[in-house]
Amino acid sequence: MRKLRNIFLLALLLCLTLPAQAEEKEGGVNLKEILFGHVQDSYMWHVTDLGGKPLIIHLPMLFYSEHSGFHVLCSSQFEHEPNAELLRAGEGSAEGFYIQGAEDEKGRIVERVGSELVPVCFDISITKTVLVLFINAIILVLCILSAARWCKKHKVDDPAPKGFTGLIHMLVMSVYNDMIKPSLGNEAPKYAPYLMTCFFFIFITNIMGVLPFPPGGGNLTGNITCTMFLALCTFLIVNVTGTKAYWKEIFWGDVPMWLKFPVPLMPFIEFFGIFTKPIALMIRLFANMLAGHVIAISLTCIIFIMFTMGGVIGNVLGTVMTPVSVFLSIFMMLLEVLVCYIQAMVFTMLSAVFISMSHVKEHHA
Repeated sequence: MRKLRNIFLLALLLCLTLPAQAEEKEGGVNLKEILFGHVQDSYMWHVTDLGGKPLIIHLPMLFYSEHSGFHVLCSSQFEHEPNAELLRAGEGSAEGFYIQGAEDEKGRIVERVGSELVPVCFDISITKTVLVLFINAIILVLCILSAARWCKKHKVDDPAPKGFTGLIHMLVMSVYNDMIKPSLGNEAPKYAPYLMTCFFFIFITNIMGVLPFPPGGGNLTGNITCTMFLALCTFLIVNVTGTKAYWKEIFWGDVPMWLKFPVPLMPFIEFFGIFTKPIALMIRLFANMLAGHVIAISLTCIIFIMFTMGGVIGNVLGTVMTPVSVFLSIFMMLLEVLVCYIQAMVFTMLSAVFISMSHVKEHHA
């Protein structure tokens, strides 16, 4: 794994430091754009290139401007702009609106007001990440409803289902018996719906992100906004349902008095711990899934990096590294499938543990 990490760091470094001249060559490949274009959100979904032409799924853009009101446009209207002066400020226009192209504000929708480009104040566009969220949610509902339909038609003592329905049942029982019940005990049925939703949503989202073609390929759990929302849900459940003993241990724990008064050292540490738990959930899921995508893409980019160097050396290195890159990419994709399950399991298990910790009972002497 250390050698694999070193290869990834080398590939990423080369992607970022590749000379700009190599990107401007006819038929050249913008490796930096490939790397960050996959993991970042956008107003369109670039699928692939066919015959030298990009195959793009254009998405609706809904936003509100304080100068001109509410607008519903399509990302295809932002593709071309003949005015060179405006091109330097944005990437294409529609009804006076532009997708900002500057590095510090790239991807923002701005409106031309007089001689200035002003950002819109409210943007609820259906971006690639939002579309992937809807697709994964629909797949999740269909998977669970198929298993629920079987349960509705059969009795408890009937033989276990087979096929896809049996797989769903196996996962449900595994999550409940191995992750939720050991932590929550008698309270497991109360919080099982939320925790199972977390597991199956994260697992399906991770698996769909591994697929290299639509409706897969979206990096939803590699988007910190998504993981922050999931962690926030756990944070609210933990602290809203926490017992009096839980809050007492935070602000007035069973520790020596000099640790609580006059300097509230332990209460400060315990109160700070309330926020570090959801932050750990958020960062762990986000960083692991983002790193998996970046490593897989970087290993593939090694081929293009070598051939872009040009000359005999570049062709030789490119030919030698092609099978190596393909092998490592396949290995990383298979490893990612395992990571998809592990990260869903870890998030669910830690959420169950945090909920259990907030339901501590009073200690009696």
